[in-house]
Amino acid sequence: MPTKSKTKVKVKAAKSSLNKKQLAHLEKRLHEERARVMKELGYYDESFNSSLQASDGDLSSYSFHMADQGTDAMEREKAFLFASQEGRYLWHVNQALRRLFQSPEKFGKCEQCGEDIGFERLDALPHARLCIKCKAKEEDGKRR
Repeated sequence: MPTKSKTKVKVKAAKSSLNKKQLAHLEKRLHEERARVMKELGYYDESFNSSLQASDGDLSSYSFHMADQGTDAMEREKAFLFASQEGRYLWHVNQALRRLFQSPEKFGKCEQCGEDIGFERLDALPHARLCIKCKAKEEDGKRR
């Protein structure tokens, strides 16, 4: 009977390449980004809740001209789109904070290939979850 050879596979420990000081810096950056986005969303909330009368300074809440109505509608739509974009960004920041707190040893590792995400990239984009190579592949796939 042939014997099966047992091979040992070395498993790389999932130790973060980021030191405690860098992790603390990234946590601070994420909290700063979160606070900025929350402030921005508060601004949009105020603008959505303000009446038409307050927004255009007219004494009546109705626009007298169709062009004014179109401009008002366009401005509301633009504000809604900006708020929606900030809301998505807030979700990404919250996910990054969750990853950082749940498994700090994995924070800063690419979710696709497992390689380290450079500290410079994380400092610029603290919620990054992919390294540059994997992000480029992902964006190339979206273009096709």
